[in-house]
Amino acid sequence: MTAENTPALDPNLVDRVKGILRAPKLEWPIVAAEQTTVKALFTRYAMVLAAIPALSSLANDLLFDDRGVGSALLAAIVGYGFALLATYVAGIVIDGLAQNFGSEKNIVQSMKLAVYSMTPAWIAGVLNIIGLDWLAGLLGLYGIYLLYLGLAPLKKTPADKQVLYTVVLVLVAMLLNIVIFSLIGAVLAAFAIVGFGAATFAMG
Repeated sequence: MTAENTPALDPNLVDRVKGILRAPKLEWPIVAAEQTTVKALFTRYAMVLAAIPALSSLANDLLFDDRGVGSALLAAIVGYGFALLATYVAGIVIDGLAQNFGSEKNIVQSMKLAVYSMTPAWIAGVLNIIGLDWLAGLLGLYGIYLLYLGLAPLKKTPADKQVLYTVVLVLVAMLLNIVIFSLIGAVLAAFAIVGFGAATFAMG
């Protein structure tokens, strides 16, 4: 394939997004059978899709906010980094709780579940560009259903424990998000204080 014919997006990534969103019951068994690594899951999928809400929020800030380019860029970078961190931690939690719900402990399968379940949230993040963060969040809730459907094929979770496993994971994710948002706020506030201090010093 020549440089001119190289697609803008990896066709496999696009196909995976379509499969996960449109036919998850058929896609999850395919995902379960694939040989991959945690690194590949993040570099070839998570890092690409997680950039969508980050870049959309950045565009919204630059177009409709007066916080300044530096602050908007910092917020996008920090949000992007913490989104990936939250997904990684979610995978660890999924794996750590597996045996409590009669499921197989396998970190790669757990990371698959965490990463691919985030697909609707990341795709819906494009709405951030027009300030519809709340709608993006609602659409992202489809990921809970994806998580539920993926437990049996990826974690071998018994049918009678899938709902409870899902509920526990959602509750943990909610707590994790609270912590993440608090950390993001703290980081941005710290940089704002440093920036204000530097500006005041320069003026003095």
